[in-house]
Amino acid sequence: MSCADDSSVEGALARVAAVIESRKPAHGGDPEKSYVARLLHKGPDAFLKKIGEEATEVVMAAKDVDHGVDKAKLLYEVADLWFHSMIALAHYDLSPVDVVAELERREGTSGLQEKAQRQAAP
Repeated sequence: MSCADDSSVEGALARVAAVIESRKPAHGGDPEKSYVARLLHKGPDAFLKKIGEEATEVVMAAKDVDHGVDKAKLLYEVADLWFHSMIALAHYDLSPVDVVAELERREGTSGLQEKAQRQAAP
């Protein structure tokens, strides 16, 4: 399995985010011609439901990999989850750059410490 470098990963995410952004109703996205525009037109309930479905499919695919199924199925499902999550980000005027910034903010912090800080916040 190959690993893409940071710039190609960021570039791919930026390109997908740009397409999603272009499908927003405010930018002329047509629900009759675009799956993304249709989800955005239907509103948060539609894309949030898809995120829930995709998250469940990721869990099921990971369990399948534990029982010998090809890892490509897991990659496929994670890609679907990321894609639908990016639709939610776009709806709320956020982007993959914001997610990366949050991950960078957490870098070097223990996951247990970070979770404790979130729970202590008002």
